[in-house]
Amino acid sequence: MAYTPMMEQYLQIKSQYPDAILFFRLGDFYEMFFDDALLASRELSITLTGRDAGAAERVPMCGVPYHAADTYIEKLINKGYKVAICEQVEDPAQAKGIVRREVIRVFTPGTYLTRQKEQQHNYLAAIFFSSTEYGLAIADVTTGLLQATQIDGTEKDGHLLAELTRIMPAEILVPASQVTCQLVDEIKKRLAPALSPLPEEQFRADKAGRHLEQVLGIRWRDSGIGSYPGALSATGALLAYLLETQKNSLGQFRNLQVYTAGQYMILDANTRRNLELVFSLRHRERWGTLLWVLDKTRTAMGGRMLRTWLEQPLLDMDRINQRLDAVSELVEDTFLRQTLQKQLKGIYDLERLATKTLYSTVNARDMLALRQSLLMLPEIVSICQNCRASLLRDIPPVVNALQELGIFLLAALADDPPATLKEGNLIKSGFSAQVDRLRQAARDGRNWLVDLENREKERTGIKSLKISYNKVFGYYIEVTKANLSAVPADYQRKQTLANAERFITPALKELEQQILGAEENLIQLEYNIFNQIREKVAGHIEMIQQAARWLATVDALVSLAEVAFTSGYTRPSLTPETVLYIENGRHPVVEKVLDDGSFVPNDLTLDKQTRLILLTGPNMAGKSTFMRQVALIVLMAQAGSFVPADRAVVGLVDRIFTRIGAADDLAAGESTFMVEMKECEIIVKNASPRSLIIMDEVGRGTSTHDGISIARALLEHIAVNIQARTLFSTHYHELTVLDSLPGVANFTMAVLEEGQQVCFLRKVIPGKADKSYGIHVAALAGLPADIIRRAKEILADMEKQALPSVTQCTAATLQQQDKQQLCPNCESVRRVLQNVDINHITPVQALNILAQLCANK
Repeated sequence: MAYTPMMEQYLQIKSQYPDAILFFRLGDFYEMFFDDALLASRELSITLTGRDAGAAERVPMCGVPYHAADTYIEKLINKGYKVAICEQVEDPAQAKGIVRREVIRVFTPGTYLTRQKEQQHNYLAAIFFSSTEYGLAIADVTTGLLQATQIDGTEKDGHLLAELTRIMPAEILVPASQVTCQLVDEIKKRLAPALSPLPEEQFRADKAGRHLEQVLGIRWRDSGIGSYPGALSATGALLAYLLETQKNSLGQFRNLQVYTAGQYMILDANTRRNLELVFSLRHRERWGTLLWVLDKTRTAMGGRMLRTWLEQPLLDMDRINQRLDAVSELVEDTFLRQTLQKQLKGIYDLERLATKTLYSTVNARDMLALRQSLLMLPEIVSICQNCRASLLRDIPPVVNALQELGIFLLAALADDPPATLKEGNLIKSGFSAQVDRLRQAARDGRNWLVDLENREKERTGIKSLKISYNKVFGYYIEVTKANLSAVPADYQRKQTLANAERFITPALKELEQQILGAEENLIQLEYNIFNQIREKVAGHIEMIQQAARWLATVDALVSLAEVAFTSGYTRPSLTPETVLYIENGRHPVVEKVLDDGSFVPNDLTLDKQTRLILLTGPNMAGKSTFMRQVALIVLMAQAGSFVPADRAVVGLVDRIFTRIGAADDLAAGESTFMVEMKECEIIVKNASPRSLIIMDEVGRGTSTHDGISIARALLEHIAVNIQARTLFSTHYHELTVLDSLPGVANFTMAVLEEGQQVCFLRKVIPGKADKSYGIHVAALAGLPADIIRRAKEILADMEKQALPSVTQCTAATLQQQDKQQLCPNCESVRRVLQNVDINHITPVQALNILAQLCANK
């Protein structure tokens, strides 16, 4: 079928980007055709029309104005689509035949610059799969962040999911052959990212090395990634994708950070969710999270930095203490802290402003924000250079050069520029002599118009005569119809209106050419000079990024210090020993939500004598809050924060595990109990003696006897085999006999009973509970009184009749059953061995007795 030349051009370009919606520039609109038009009209709620495409065929078409395209592009990106922007790349006046067009950029969920939340990264991730390891690379196009890691070991699936849960990428690149594999299905189900399959060859190590050298300008063997082939393959594929979609040199990426699991505490998806670090469980929002409590940052960069610290607690004691030293100095010196807060408030998002200069999307107001930030650097430097803490005092040496750049921008840029770059008034007077001359000509031209108008009024005697302008006719003289008789013969009629006539004169046209020529030339000249300024700034991007990282670190530290000071937090002590001591610890979020001083603090001791606390007590008494606060205190300490406690000694924790609450996964066919058991499996397979385990109500999703058996088996395994620091809460009071195991201790929640009244004191004390007060909690929840009354009757009957219940299935009974299963004839064996005189038996007799026992087993 023969299409028009324009449609042939469209189809040829579209064939290169089959997975993207093609925005095809025609005049003042981006047009979409065929299936793209059907899709876009539905997703954007815009009118679907048609266009003649040749051979009498009319094809679907829709379009959006080019000046409003960003809004529509963002809507499509947020729905997970890709958008390819096709522009005219030659002057139509000089084109022979149809104007040449090319795709200048492909916007995707992981690369769209305007799809950003100030205090969050917008990550693009790439995953390389092999039988021995996974490679993971992540990038934020808006900030220039580029990182890679390699994950190996038998539990690499879980570790990869944990990392992806931490970064929550907007888009993930995977080899095409892996799109339907089980792990990728799990990633899609949990994270719902946009998934982009790439050809296998993009993940080849040799190609990866070339892309790394092309973007970063260094040999990949010198980048620290040479020892991690999986990470190298993922990074190469990611950079290849960025080169293809961004159509530029990727100058914002100046270094690659290779990190390993041994640098940071590992937090799996369950732990991140249960501890509510950055998203609340119920509403998936920031309010009510640890980040909500600790984030008092003044800059977007600092907010992103603080979030990263909370999501990646450190394992290096020296690095932790570096942060704590800085927070300590800022807590002690109120003037220092408040002065830095004031200065940081005037700093804009340098990382993202720098990236915008590379993409030519920066406007004059962005440049003013950059200028203001750079001009404030010297004051912040002077404040920090005398600090004791190295993180505050170690100022990047590039700061002086950036001060000079700020002074340059102060001299170059107008103080109140327009929102767009094609309206003029971008360049400050005195910066360019040529701009000043054209600006004077334009200004004088307006004065000349006033003089001409006054002369014509005097010559004609028409006092209402006025000179005006519109884009169609240019400048004209307007005379009301009542004064037409006084119009001179040299006036040339241009337009007739209802109440007036419009005229031009040779003198007015000559003046118009001078004025409009000066204004047009001035606007173009200012635009050209602005682009030169932008290029100069782009040449400083690495310096700006270094300064931004330092400022972000200072801001995050000041934020932690402000919260520590106002909330009464204390500096934790870090130790390599597997201990955990907390005096008067509090839950940072619950304490802030209550905000009335009513939170009840609690102590904790975990060491070699007490490694596992078996916590019993009623519902609503505070068991879950206590356990979570312990985990949060440990996490805060290793992130470099002061903690909500009077004193805390934290032995470094390699992983925090949590098994809390009830949730199902019906989409995967998993019941609440199945999800619970899978979480337990993760813990027992991955926990080490350096881990912290939080387990709440294990075994409640099945029958009582099954639940007690599973809970006990888990407790024994953790206490004897793993020996991790553990808090294990339960309503199975039968398990309290396990305090006979080494390192296990019973604690309970204090309760005050007065008659029928029960008061939960929220205090953790040594001992064990003998009831759970479930009926009391049901009454507090508002269950009807007749149901509560009947429940009490049933409970009394059960206690009187000693019905076969959980109370008869004691831990001692379970222990005896275990022994019988291990040795069914153990009693007869014991009797035989009791009759053996080991002082007089010969070796042959001993062997005969052993053979007899084996034969009778």
